[in-house]
Amino acid sequence: MANLLDIRRRIKSVKNTQQITKAMKMVSASKLRRAQDRVVTARPFANKMTEVLGELAKRTDDEFHHPLLDLRGDERYLLVLITADKGLCGAFNANLIKAAQSFLNNNAGKSIEVLAIGRKGRDHFRNRRVPIAGEYIGLTGKGRVELSEALEVARSIIKQYTENTEIDKVFVIYNEFKSVLQQKVVLEQLLPVLRGAAEEEQEKAGEPVNLIDYIYEQPPEEIFGRLLPQLIESQIFRALLESVASEHGARMTAMDSASKNASELIDSLTLNMNRIRQAAITNEIIEVVSGAAAL
Repeated sequence: MANLLDIRRRIKSVKNTQQITKAMKMVSASKLRRAQDRVVTARPFANKMTEVLGELAKRTDDEFHHPLLDLRGDERYLLVLITADKGLCGAFNANLIKAAQSFLNNNAGKSIEVLAIGRKGRDHFRNRRVPIAGEYIGLTGKGRVELSEALEVARSIIKQYTENTEIDKVFVIYNEFKSVLQQKVVLEQLLPVLRGAAEEEQEKAGEPVNLIDYIYEQPPEEIFGRLLPQLIESQIFRALLESVASEHGARMTAMDSASKNASELIDSLTLNMNRIRQAAITNEIIEVVSGAAAL
């Protein structure tokens, strides 16, 4: 009977866990719709702004200089890593940390600092003695990214890059939302802004290159002085939105799998419990029959 009691306790424990995983799945599903809508809205603006400013920068004179455009050395990097504040979302954080670690290994000869957005990435690299240039905790944990918070992060990155001449390049790693079941780890160069990056991407993809001629109404200094910081702000905002949507999609999938596994485990435990009960009843019947036969 002690064995039956243990199985019953375990079934009850698994059922309680299943209720939690189902609730977490429902919460993530409700947040995913809003996060997905915001990503779809932000993508066209960020992509077009990157394309237009890249083309404008490519067509400027060689004598024109801007701190966010000028190439520096190739020895000191700042890596912006966007992870989640919480776990229970499958391989979401593991894939990002793996990509960041691979970036560090591939650039072992460089001096690299990590700007951690999210508790998971911060904890991982802080425990491994990787230099942390800054940290932002709680931006994605609410399930909604505020524009003011994204602007604060972007302006901090711009300030570090412009005031700290020891930083040559800034890269960002985040999860791009594809679908509920698929998230793609993206590594992009954030600074300096690449001139004509859109044309290079079109050439690599074998697509026809659209050559557009732009007419400057204001001097390039005024145009780039206003728009380049806004470009970085839009890219950071979009990356945060992508990360939040990907996190909810990954958590929704993970909690759905956990709920299904719990159901299978409950069925298996129930079957085992019924077999033990049946064996006990059979033994009692045999004992009664044997006693009656002896009499």
